[in-house]
Amino acid sequence: MNDKNQNGRENAGEIWPALPYDEWQDTYDTLHMLTQVVGKVKLELRPFVNEWWEVPLQLTARGLTTSTIPFARGAFTIDFDFIDHNLYVRTSDGALKALPLIPRSVADFYAEFMASLRALGIEVTLNTLPQQVEHPIPFEQDHEHAAYDPAFVDRWWRILTRIGVVMEQYRAGFSGKSSPVQFYWGDFDLSVTRFSGKPAQPPKGANRRERFTEDEENVTSGFWPGNAKFPKPAFYSYTYPAPPNYKTAIARPALARFDTKPGEFALDYDALRLSPAPEKLIL
Repeated sequence: MNDKNQNGRENAGEIWPALPYDEWQDTYDTLHMLTQVVGKVKLELRPFVNEWWEVPLQLTARGLTTSTIPFARGAFTIDFDFIDHNLYVRTSDGALKALPLIPRSVADFYAEFMASLRALGIEVTLNTLPQQVEHPIPFEQDHEHAAYDPAFVDRWWRILTRIGVVMEQYRAGFSGKSSPVQFYWGDFDLSVTRFSGKPAQPPKGANRRERFTEDEENVTSGFWPGNAKFPKPAFYSYTYPAPPNYKTAIARPALARFDTKPGEFALDYDALRLSPAPEKLIL
């Protein structure tokens, strides 16, 4: 049995801890919605950047951040702190609001969060319908998602920090156009993308997001904790547009494969974390 400190951190936690989807699904689904609430503020107030790069959250030493967002009195940041399990809103004139990350409904979190923004002079109107999820519930009506287990959030966060370091190494080895290492709150994944420099035709029937993200040849690689259709954490990689014989190509390492369900190359996190050199296998 692992001892936990007052913040829910596992004092004797593994370097690459287990993250069984079924055991933290309720917390995962709630946290997904909280990151969407925060991410939508950034979406509304930051100017557009190519490939929608103004939208994702970024890794910090303690959690995730929006980075600076402009408002009437200057700039502000919103930071998830997964060590103290608080959400902080800080403005450039020194004001601060803190919201605890605790078990409570998305609707209650949303109400307190928006009130905190207004108290700081931050005016923003959000589209409150979650994106890229099945059966979305508007934030203000969402009393279904209300779980928050800090121990599992801690596991997920520690995994992201280690993967982020490896992704930065991968990104540094490429001299062409490359995205930052980013956390996309829509898909709830951490990813990095390389571009060939050649234009591409977006897929037929592409939505507004895809028209700007798939307009150039690219290879995207990332990590996500799974979902109901693919209930296990995994690394993934896809190439757009897919070259000839893409699905039958030999993948490395040997643990990786082309998975027909998501239609991408995949490497199961559980297989990787038990290997002697996980970082090397990710690269």
